[in-house]
Amino acid sequence: MSTPLPFGPVVGRSAAEHLSPSFPERAARGTADKLRAWQAEALDAYFVKEPRDFLVAATPGAGKTTFALRLVTELLAQRKIDRVTVVAPTEHLKRQWADAAHRVGVRLDPGFKNAHGWAGKHYHGVAVTYAQVAMRPALHRSLTEGGRSLVILDEVHHGGDALSWGDAIREAFEPATRRLNLTGTPFRSDTSPIPFVTYYPDEHGIRTSHADYAYGYGRALADGVVRPVIFMAYAGKMRWRTRTGDEMEARLGEGDTKDVTAQAWRTALDPEGEWVPAVLKAANRRLTEVRHGVPDAGGLVIATDHYAARSYASILETITGQAPTVVLSDEKAASDKIGEFAAGDSRWMVAVRMVSEGVDIPRLGVGVYATSASTPLFFAQAIGRFVRTRRRGETASIFLPSVPSLMALAAQLELERDHALDRDPGEGLEEILLDDDAADDANRVESASGDALLFDFKPLESEAAFDRVLFDGGEFGVGAAVDSLEELDFIGIPGLLEPDQVKELLRHRQARQARRITDRQRQPGESDPAEPVPLYRNLKEQRALLNSLVGMRAKATGEPHGIIHAELRRIAGGPSVAQASVSQLQARIDLLRRGLRS
Repeated sequence: MSTPLPFGPVVGRSAAEHLSPSFPERAARGTADKLRAWQAEALDAYFVKEPRDFLVAATPGAGKTTFALRLVTELLAQRKIDRVTVVAPTEHLKRQWADAAHRVGVRLDPGFKNAHGWAGKHYHGVAVTYAQVAMRPALHRSLTEGGRSLVILDEVHHGGDALSWGDAIREAFEPATRRLNLTGTPFRSDTSPIPFVTYYPDEHGIRTSHADYAYGYGRALADGVVRPVIFMAYAGKMRWRTRTGDEMEARLGEGDTKDVTAQAWRTALDPEGEWVPAVLKAANRRLTEVRHGVPDAGGLVIATDHYAARSYASILETITGQAPTVVLSDEKAASDKIGEFAAGDSRWMVAVRMVSEGVDIPRLGVGVYATSASTPLFFAQAIGRFVRTRRRGETASIFLPSVPSLMALAAQLELERDHALDRDPGEGLEEILLDDDAADDANRVESASGDALLFDFKPLESEAAFDRVLFDGGEFGVGAAVDSLEELDFIGIPGLLEPDQVKELLRHRQARQARRITDRQRQPGESDPAEPVPLYRNLKEQRALLNSLVGMRAKATGEPHGIIHAELRRIAGGPSVAQASVSQLQARIDLLRRGLRS
């Protein structure tokens, strides 16, 4: 029998086995009484060498907390550590860690404040924030030196948020006996080194972070540990006025310059326009469909700022007849609101960044990405709120603006990334162009520049249009009006389907949409058939049909869209699609229907 520790009973492996791998909700597929395969592998990998520093990079929703607490109980039971310090990004996550630890007999104090000076003897340790450590690193160093300490750095990439934070964490936790570093997104948009993370040079000499154990989204998806994600992209026409009085117009997703894209994006997110209400209405329809199979499924709108959050909440209340939960990051009651929403069955929550990382609300099934933040780190954290699985067949549906940077991030969701140092300082600027904080910093720096006036604008008008669906590396559907049969086809997909069923259904819906477009071509008159169709409308329908057929061929053959378009031009002649005439477009459509032949 193990000897009790001075501050409380020994907790061992058997205690942690009763914690669900997807705490705080039930585990998927009956795994509540045992570790998931990856958790067991990671635990075995740790005990092979029992290193001082161990970095685990596991996709959001995989169960990093369960793994970490299992390790805590093992080390406490083996008397290899005396105390535990958990460092988390937010106040809410401190309490979440303490609640999870309590389930396995580990007592953490999430209310510890720097002013207390020392931790209570009746606790195994404390849960603090990175900001708290940065304020008094010497105090936390003293606590660390008070015994054999295990320090858990949750979402350790925050250690590189500021030079002062990194220095403080190194000072506070350098004496620790063991350090466990956890992250769901092991990369940053900058080159700030992360404390206690090992970097090795790659083939180009660039120092890149090395995880001691990695469990990416792709593997987790194959294991059924996380949900697949369906991205619903919405485009539309945007119009705004610059401070100089010039009126600008653009459509989302049409390959404009970065500056024009940024202004069109922000115009779309303006709550006074038509884009946001149309997308929220579509997302609410999707949530209704999901709730047919998952009655407590909830939705989350991620907003850019407090004004937008409150405005979006008002729009949702008009649509649904129910006031959504609104979570603002500076509210004292924010954590309680998140907890109440997570435990309830209400439809919608609107939040400003507060739930972008680490917060567990497993019932989230539909999201609206209504923020201008576009760093890979923020995007991955935000999508991570929706991938926690509870039962077989669940999928997550994310509605987002059809802009190139977000489309690229959505398409690359399954890629595993590492944090690279030694990059060119200019590299990656495109990634952070639309990030809220980066944009604010740039505006302050360039406020004296005359050119900056061009970037101040007033949204005038926004319209939404369904663009396409991204799923499992593929694209489905072509542009359609909101409330059209084509849009309803895609947002009405059942909420409980296996991934291969989702893909097959998307293919079927795309084929049906193409047939409808073809029928409209053959019978162009929904008004008076004798009335000639304007040239621009005819060209628009021809391009839509051509792109749909190219998409179907790409899915069937695996060829990139661009290669197919190039081959069509080689055979049929004529300019690019944007400049092609009706007859030239029809010739390419006919080629595709017959099969490409040179």
